[in-house]
Amino acid sequence: MTPGRSAEKARPARRRLSVDRRREELMAAALELFSTRDAEDVSIDDVAAAAGASRALVYHYFGGKQELYVAALRSAAEQLESRLRPHDGGRPLDELASGLTRYFDFVEEHAAGFAALLRGGPANRAGEVGEIVDGVRRRLFRLIQKQMRVEEPSPVLRTTLRSWIASVETAGLDWLEHRDVERATLEKMLIDHMVALLGVAASYDGDVARLLERLA
Repeated sequence: MTPGRSAEKARPARRRLSVDRRREELMAAALELFSTRDAEDVSIDDVAAAAGASRALVYHYFGGKQELYVAALRSAAEQLESRLRPHDGGRPLDELASGLTRYFDFVEEHAAGFAALLRGGPANRAGEVGEIVDGVRRRLFRLIQKQMRVEEPSPVLRTTLRSWIASVETAGLDWLEHRDVERATLEKMLIDHMVALLGVAASYDGDVARLLERLA
């Protein structure tokens, strides 16, 4: 056997994947990297190496790093939003608790996607990327509003719900980093946190006070 043929046999064959599957692998590799490093610190070469692909293949599917970053974040956002579709039929706080469980299912099963979606400050949230993150928050807000049977939230309630959503995001990132609180305990604590926030808001807004009575 010639040396050339020997080297050819030793080289692992590249897996043949569908276009969709290859794109998913590249986005998964990118999300893993973006979950621990700022986007500007991740190169196309880093993504290619992590995915076991060539640099040219990444460019073929995405055109550039920004396109890959946006596509990866959008994929994570769509997966999270699919978990948040309402399951009606219970008491408002029970529905909220059920939605929170589905939220943390995503956090646990797709840690890299969740972290990549939410880490970083406002400087990293401009333009299309900011729209993706804000879109998730808007849908979560509408879900909570629906679960509480509220048609049009007052300014006080709107502020309260948005504050709680920020707390849930922070709790999710902290839990991924430390995992030193039982998930069930954390979820219950966040529901109690919502009730506590509504209790404070009720002293400033009669509509919130009546809402709290209904929830109780």
